[in-house]
Amino acid sequence: MAQKAKLFGRKRGEEGGGTSGEAAPARTQYYRKRAATMRVSAFGGNDLVKHGASRYDLRDPYHIAIDLSWRDFALAFVGAELAINTVFALFYLASPGCIANARPGSFFDAFSFSIETLATVGYGVMAPVTPYGHAVSTVEIVCGMAFTAIMTGLVFIRFSRPRPKILYAKQAVITSHNRSPTLMLRIANGRLTLLTHASARLGVLLYEKTAEGQSFRHLHELHLSISSRPFFPLTWTLMHHIDAKSPLYGYDAEQLAQADAQLFMTIEARDHALSAFVYDLHIYSHADILFGMHYADAVMIDDQRRSFADLHRLSLVEPDEPGAPCES
Repeated sequence: MAQKAKLFGRKRGEEGGGTSGEAAPARTQYYRKRAATMRVSAFGGNDLVKHGASRYDLRDPYHIAIDLSWRDFALAFVGAELAINTVFALFYLASPGCIANARPGSFFDAFSFSIETLATVGYGVMAPVTPYGHAVSTVEIVCGMAFTAIMTGLVFIRFSRPRPKILYAKQAVITSHNRSPTLMLRIANGRLTLLTHASARLGVLLYEKTAEGQSFRHLHELHLSISSRPFFPLTWTLMHHIDAKSPLYGYDAEQLAQADAQLFMTIEARDHALSAFVYDLHIYSHADILFGMHYADAVMIDDQRRSFADLHRLSLVEPDEPGAPCES
């Protein structure tokens, strides 16, 4: 698909950038630790890398447990279970004869007894017989009850956390709308339940230079023609008119690439099935912005005069009609 060359207006690169914004970080050679990577959007495939930030801050274990993927959470659970039982098995081995019917020096028997004690099962074959054994098993039972309570709470929180199911078109498009170049992004409600009180915000991150030649990474907010909807049942096309006040005024595809432009879109809506608000974030890179294209229809009327959305057409785009006012 051929991308059209330019939007209305003067070139943004000829202007001095704003003085506000975050200075572009210089490259340094003294970062020895692995950089912490933050996945911003699973759909956008964009990562932000932080130097100097801990990947896992052990002072905040709750956040670590909630932020882990289900696979990593399961591995962490198994690892913690094995570590706790190994530690108590070594305590039992430190005092031979403290467990009845356990083979002397058998780590397997001590480990098995530790698992039974931690889970408060107590099959009756092995049991503590010395004051030392009773003391260690008492401490382990308390730890087992606390561990079970903590893991039960974490699993419940992970299952009950509201998750959005917002679907996004693979590309954003810039097309002509009411004889004005307009940036469009299409999203859809991926659930069968109704979303209400939906609101959206859109921003663009650009590398700019001041009059002094200093580089800045500046996040501009893009005004949406309709930024909120009382109901969000099917699809929603967000529109930003590119006029003289728009941060994108004068940018073409090449200039967006030079500025390493990225679109940030945040969505907030209330899911009545969950009785909670859901939030989501999506990112489009400059390569995901198509010029001279528009979205194909995705919402149609069936034989019973009902509106239905074909979500397979969410990302389907078509070229603009020849002569459409999308370039200067």
